[in-house]
Amino acid sequence: MLSLIVRFIDFIQLLIIPLCFIIAWVFIIMLGSSVIGIIVDVIKRSKKMHEIPCSHCQYFTNNHRLKCPVNPFQASTEEAINCQDYQMREY
Repeated sequence: MLSLIVRFIDFIQLLIIPLCFIIAWVFIIMLGSSVIGIIVDVIKRSKKMHEIPCSHCQYFTNNHRLKCPVNPFQASTEEAINCQDYQMREY
């Protein structure tokens, strides 16, 4: 009886060890792909945000209460990328 239990445990170990190895590598690969996906999303988002021209507009006040008196709801958002009222600031 004892030898049967020992054989069963040896058989289970032969199955569990490779299975755990595979599961660990699948987890590492999924984690790596998630991190890469997050980095790609951050890069795309930052490129989009750099297209916002508000900080170079003459109407931009740089005041947190009213950033733009012409288009206050669009100021410093993605909607301001193609702003019709944009005027280049003259220094």
